[in-house]
Amino acid sequence: MSFRASYKYARVSPRKVRPVADMVRGQFADDALDLLRFQTQRGARMLEKLIRSAIGNAQDPEQSPGHSVQLKRLFIAEVRVDGGPMFKRIRPRARGMAHQIKKRMSHLHVVLEEM
Repeated sequence: MSFRASYKYARVSPRKVRPVADMVRGQFADDALDLLRFQTQRGARMLEKLIRSAIGNAQDPEQSPGHSVQLKRLFIAEVRVDGGPMFKRIRPRARGMAHQIKKRMSHLHVVLEEM
């Protein structure tokens, strides 16, 4: 049985979140939360919140009727960090030129499965 959660339009670059996602991929959910709690990156807070949401989805009786889920047996089967849309801004530069600044967004997806 798999349980999903997603965080769309996260205001952090996918490039900054991917190393944190690689760190928790394949871990048990409670171990991953312990790892993320001590990371200083802003993306770690977002992934921590997302994993908690997926655990909440696993505990929801509507998602798994007649099937009780043990939290110790949940592991992170998939963590995906996709690029989202970009805010495009323009900064003035020397000699009348302009450079574009891209403020990137991410779509984060987590899938938990029971061992």
